[in-house]
Amino acid sequence: MEPDTENLVLEHLRAIRATQDRHSDDLREIKGRLGLLEEQYAGLSRRIDRLDERVARIEKRLDLQDA
Repeated sequence: MEPDTENLVLEHLRAIRATQDRHSDDLREIKGRLGLLEEQYAGLSRRIDRLDERVARIEKRLDLQDA
């Protein structure tokens, strides 16, 4: 391979590697954020479940439940 061609190929490979590294960093950040969102969703889901149970108890005490 000609020295100029070899340098050009190496330059392109370095650029590809740098882009891949940036994508890896972005993906790591996205996964972290997604994990936080999943935790928040789970917390909200638990709170809604507890509210549902409380409303059911209130309806039962007030005889508001459907037959």
